[in-house]
Amino acid sequence: MNAMMLEQPYSQAVDPVEEMRLRTWARQHYLPAEQRNDGLHPIVLDEMTRRDREVERKPR
Repeated sequence: MNAMMLEQPYSQAVDPVEEMRLRTWARQHYLPAEQRNDGLHPIVLDEMTRRDREVERKPR
C-alpha cells in the first residue's frame, strides 16, 4: 500500500510536522483530479486541490 494511503481512519489530530510532510509529498506526486485515488490521505487530497486552483489562476 502506498505510504500516503490511509492506514487508519483519519483523525483531525495531525501534528504540524506530519501535515507538512503530507503536503510536500502531495506537491511532489501531484496528479490531476481525474487520476487521483480517493483513498489518499485527506491532507494529500486537499493539497492537490490547492495546486489545481493555483494552476487555474496562472496567466497564460
